[in-house]
Amino acid sequence: MRVWDTSHLLNDVPTHKQAAEHVYDPADSQANLQRIRFHFKQLQTRLILGLVLGFLLPNALLSAYFHFQFTHTLKESAKLNLAAVAESQKNTIDLYLQERVVNLYNLFHNKEFSLNPAQEQMETLLATLKNFNDGFVDIGFFDPKGVQIAYAGPYHSLLGLDYSHEPWYSTLLEDHRNYLISDIYLGFRKIPHFTIAIKQVFDKQTYVMRASLDPDKFYIFLRAISQGKEVESTLINHQGIYQVVDPGRSQFPNRSDYIPPSDSPAGVEEFERAGQNILMAYTSIKETPWILMAMQPVAVAQAGMAKARLVLTISLVFISLLISIMIYFTIKHLVDRSRRMAEKGHQLQEMLAHASKLASIGELAAGVAHEINNPLAIIMATSGVIRDMLNPEFELDHSPEAIYKELSVIDTAANRAKGITRKLQDMGKSRVPSVVECDVNTLLSEVVTRLKQVEFKPKHIELTNELAADLPHLFAEPEPLRQVFANILINACDAIADKGTISITTEAKEGMVLVTIADSGKGIPPENLQRIFNPFFTTKGGGRGTGLGLSIAASIVKYLGGTIKVNSIPGTGSSFSILLPINEQAQITIKHHNK
Repeated sequence: MRVWDTSHLLNDVPTHKQAAEHVYDPADSQANLQRIRFHFKQLQTRLILGLVLGFLLPNALLSAYFHFQFTHTLKESAKLNLAAVAESQKNTIDLYLQERVVNLYNLFHNKEFSLNPAQEQMETLLATLKNFNDGFVDIGFFDPKGVQIAYAGPYHSLLGLDYSHEPWYSTLLEDHRNYLISDIYLGFRKIPHFTIAIKQVFDKQTYVMRASLDPDKFYIFLRAISQGKEVESTLINHQGIYQVVDPGRSQFPNRSDYIPPSDSPAGVEEFERAGQNILMAYTSIKETPWILMAMQPVAVAQAGMAKARLVLTISLVFISLLISIMIYFTIKHLVDRSRRMAEKGHQLQEMLAHASKLASIGELAAGVAHEINNPLAIIMATSGVIRDMLNPEFELDHSPEAIYKELSVIDTAANRAKGITRKLQDMGKSRVPSVVECDVNTLLSEVVTRLKQVEFKPKHIELTNELAADLPHLFAEPEPLRQVFANILINACDAIADKGTISITTEAKEGMVLVTIADSGKGIPPENLQRIFNPFFTTKGGGRGTGLGLSIAASIVKYLGGTIKVNSIPGTGSSFSILLPINEQAQITIKHHNK
């Protein structure tokens, strides 16, 4: 088996450390710096993404949740407030109508009132009503037949008319109550108005007194109790016909677009009108079958709290951005500082490696000088002896035989020096490999067959193979590849104490051949992971290893243009991945590095 020269591996020690993985893929200084910068750029990106996911995203989700809850609460609060306004208006309207009924009732039951009132008395009664409220328009008195026998007001033609067939009159007579407030209607006067009527029985005959109210004055009253805030109040009956409404929006007898449900006496709804969201609270009037509808734009109802929400949202966004900017620049500063320290560390490692190279060169020079000085000393001493032999003063034997003997000593010493220099020359020469087409699967099978008979025999090791059937062939030297596979398999065997498994897989991957050798042994400690490819590094002890196996394997793979990647978990096992290029040109142009 040919053993490749590994003296150059002293120059190829990896300069970076990984906790559970090591890749033997040496590169120049600039490439290593680029890798360091790329690593820290990735670290910065991950930290910023962590900032987004760990700080901004939860804040955004919480803000969205609280915004939803706040909006829901704000809308419910606006609904409750508008419902309270509607209830207050309803109570005020009921009180207003009750007062009008009482005003009329007091006149009807006045001791000075007669069943056949004179015109002057009716005028006095109307003036009294108007003193109570200027919404009264006129007043009339009806006999038991329903004929208006007395009247005071602007519509004198109503005097003497028969109201017995009028709906409000019939309803009053049939109602158990003694009074009635009618819907808005036109009546004989053909003008919209309300009627407040009271009935009273005298001598078993029913007499009725009624007064009419001006709808416009009622609307002014309704506006006065709307409590501002753009609350628009409207009265409708159960058929949806407007009773009191803004004259600019609708006229009698128009119908409302919305009629509250009959089974709900009060409630709040939201609808859209003219592109604007409107809140509408409705409630039933007690004194008359009307429904009060109080409407308010949602934007107006929520204006105060919406402004507070906007200020809170802007403040939260500003604070979040401020904190994010501070964290971003802090991360950037720390990452830049760490990157600079890593670059300085890399430079120090290069300086250390360079110093180590210089020390190695010094040791080599000292060794070479020592090896060459010995034959030179012999040559110098022997040449001095020859001179002494030729000097008559010393009377030494200077026969040709004696001189020839001394010259033989000089030849031996010179040949020794020549041998040393030849070895140094051979070490520095580039060797031209003889590459052939290689089937990696076949080479692996040959190595495994041989190791089963020697290395694996004393142990209970189970071998599993998953070799790709269509694996491309490589152009390389077969024997060095066998040496790579053998060295890694022997290490895998040594890592297994007694029983274990070694698995071998091959596959084609992106223009490369990937060979993976995994074992279930004791694994490689993290502190040794970056040193396993160093020459003469071994943990076997007891003289069982020289520490050259993996360094030679790494050197061969490097010459073939490939890489070795190691993954290891202490106590579980190790996995060596050998990646070899399929490109023929890459295999033929194998270079020898001697730095």
